[in-house]
Amino acid sequence: MLTPTTRTYMVLFFLDNNQIESSTIPRRHLNINSNLHILREQNRYTSHEFTMLTSWFLNVFFLVLASVPSILSAPATNLTKDYYQKTCPDFSKIVRDTVTTKQAQQPTTAAGTLRVFFHDCFLEGCDASVLVATNSFNKAERDDELNESLPGDAFDIVTRIKTALELSCPGVVSCADILAQSTRDLITIVGGPFYEVKLGRKDGFESKAHKVHGNIPIANHTVHDMMSIFKKNGFSLKEMVALSGGHTVGFAHCIEFSSRLFGPRADPELDSRYADRLKDLCKDHMVNKSMAAFLDPITPGKFDNMYFKNLKRGLGLLASDHALFKDNGTRPFVDLYADNQTAFFEDFARAMEKLGMVGVKGDKDGEVRRKCDHFNKLDV
Repeated sequence: MLTPTTRTYMVLFFLDNNQIESSTIPRRHLNINSNLHILREQNRYTSHEFTMLTSWFLNVFFLVLASVPSILSAPATNLTKDYYQKTCPDFSKIVRDTVTTKQAQQPTTAAGTLRVFFHDCFLEGCDASVLVATNSFNKAERDDELNESLPGDAFDIVTRIKTALELSCPGVVSCADILAQSTRDLITIVGGPFYEVKLGRKDGFESKAHKVHGNIPIANHTVHDMMSIFKKNGFSLKEMVALSGGHTVGFAHCIEFSSRLFGPRADPELDSRYADRLKDLCKDHMVNKSMAAFLDPITPGKFDNMYFKNLKRGLGLLASDHALFKDNGTRPFVDLYADNQTAFFEDFARAMEKLGMVGVKGDKDGEVRRKCDHFNKLDV
């Protein structure tokens, strides 16, 4: 179990008088306002014509398959909303009660769990592979440098839920389902949209650190870079922007955006007052690598559409965030979501339902782990 450490955050707030204020406070004291919410038989063709027609059809068919990633990524496993109704009837209640308590204790839990769920699903599918700890046989995903900053609170909440479920219905609920359900519940707790979570995933047998690079978007990615990753998982440009809206909660470490602040390549499109505050916050980021800033400096703990409004004001923290507003292909969606929170919530909910179905494992290629951070067989 990964135990979260106590961290101090420099919080930047935009006030009604258009001034920026900052305050350094312990995470446990953050008071965040949450909202508990695809003819021949009629003898019309000769044998030769039929053969030619069949060949043409197959060529077109496979061309279509090659160009529609969502078909290829469709899960072989049939998930259902009531999968645990008989085998673990208290599943939903245990998850909800546990995440409610944890979120009250650590207000960054929702954002952290959402991030871990995304990192899990985009590599090997939603199979809890990101939860696996490194052992003497294998360096696991979460120990790759791109995953080193994944928040301990997210791992902790899964461990808490798994422990409670093993007491109630041992060996029944997968860690992949725990992560999917708890992510949804936490999003609603901080004011985000409710969406359906289908269940029945199994936990994967593989977690390889060397596979992380190229499968997870990073902070300095262009829209083209990000879209190449989203596309191979079956997502459209619009869905990519909607999912990026998850940055309305959470934080990023200074190292992820320092290139926008310092040196000859400092980004002039970042709001100057915001940039000054960030420079002050991150001046020692090479020494104190734990320094971080909220991705949304205005409503950091509330799931809303403020992230998109911020992008239009030069308040996008990461280069990849700002790229969504600069790019002609994604900017219309940024404008839409900035003006219409309902549209954002609806599209985000649909995209999250789709995300939860990416690469899910069934009984033949998965298991129900006894502990979420270890395969049931040590040498897997």
